[in-house]
Amino acid sequence: MTKCLFLAGATGAIGRRLAPLLVKDGWRVVGTTRSDGKVPILRGLGVEPVIVDVFDTDALCAAVAQVRPSVVVHQLTDLPPGLDPARMAEATMRNARIRDEGTRSLLSAAINAGVRRLIAQSVAFAYADGPLPHDENDPLNIDAEGARGASARGVASLERQVLAGPLDGLVLRYGRFYGPGTGFDTASGPGPVHIDAAARAAQLAVTHGGPGIYNIAEDDGTVSSEKAKRLLNWNSGWRTGQ
Repeated sequence: MTKCLFLAGATGAIGRRLAPLLVKDGWRVVGTTRSDGKVPILRGLGVEPVIVDVFDTDALCAAVAQVRPSVVVHQLTDLPPGLDPARMAEATMRNARIRDEGTRSLLSAAINAGVRRLIAQSVAFAYADGPLPHDENDPLNIDAEGARGASARGVASLERQVLAGPLDGLVLRYGRFYGPGTGFDTASGPGPVHIDAAARAAQLAVTHGGPGIYNIAEDDGTVSSEKAKRLLNWNSGWRTGQ
C-alpha cells in the first residue's frame, strides 16, 4: 500500500521545501491550497492538489476523509512576504485565528479520517521572559499585551489542541526563518533556523519521535533544541541536497 500524507499549507515557505523531501521518501503527498493559481506549483512539487479553505470544516473533513492519510502535517500560516512590517499587525491576527480555529478544523478532519499522527508548526519565539536558553517546558507569553499576546495565545491554543488530541501529536517550535522563500537571505534576530533545516525537522517528525513539543532552532543561546537533536536526529546545519 502507498504511504499517504496530507500536507496542509503545502505552498508555504516550509511546504515547498518539505513536499519534495516527502515525495522522495515514498509518500503520496496530498497538499492544500486556497488558490487555483497555485495548483501548478503543487503539481510541480509532485503533490496532488486539493483546493480547500481550512475554515470550511465540512469541506476539509470531506477532503481528508477521501484521501485517508496516515499522517497530517499542519504548516498553515497567513503572513505577508518578507514579514512586511506595514502588514504584520493585521496578519498577526489572521495567523492567530488559523492557529486556533484552523487547527480545530484540521484536527477534527484528521480524527474523523482515522489519522494516527499529526505534525504541527509552532514558534520558538513566543516564550515569556525568563532564563535562557528556553526549553520546551518554559511558559509562553500569553499575558503579553497587543499583537504579541494575541500571537502567543494562538500558539498556545494550537499546541494544546494538538497535544490533547486522540492521536500522536508533535509540535515543532520553529525559530525565525531565513533562506529561500522567506524574504530573509541570512539569519535575522535571535533563535534563527534555515528553512531547509526547518523542513527537515518536519520530514523527520513524520516517522521519528514521540508526542510532545520540540524546539527547532540554531544554537545561539536563545532556545535549546537538544530534545530535537536527541529524539528526531535533527541537525540545524542540514540543507537540501544532503
